[in-house]
Amino acid sequence: MRYCLPAVLSLIVIFPVWSQTGQPQNTDPALHIGLTLTELIGRFGVPNSVYSSRGLQEWQDDVVFVYNAGEFYIFKDRVWQLGVTSAYLIRAGDPGPAVFLSFGEALYSSPECAVFTLNGYNWPMALRFNFNAEGRVEMIFIYRSDL
Repeated sequence: MRYCLPAVLSLIVIFPVWSQTGQPQNTDPALHIGLTLTELIGRFGVPNSVYSSRGLQEWQDDVVFVYNAGEFYIFKDRVWQLGVTSAYLIRAGDPGPAVFLSFGEALYSSPECAVFTLNGYNWPMALRFNFNAEGRVEMIFIYRSDL
């Protein structure tokens, strides 16, 4: 019986979880931040659609590639922000208090959104939850906070 556990653990290491597309599932969407355009298209294919997002100033304008996995905001030739409806066990439609229960005190909080720091990445990262008028999660953004 004591030999069974190492055998089971080796199977977990040898056989990763695969999605229906045949690609390993990426459980941390923040790892998409920093992908080049070539890497993004290589990983997800041709976008379902593309649109521009206007910022408050001209330098804040983005091109957004829309995939089933989310909306990828491009700065120069890399993904700098990702908009998703589900991440880190929080989904669109969840009540706002669930966000604070999961992540603790926010760097910034208002009735419209809450911003948290994401640690452990190659550059400063932030996580923003946008709330609707009922105080429920509407959209989740993961982004480089230094841009």
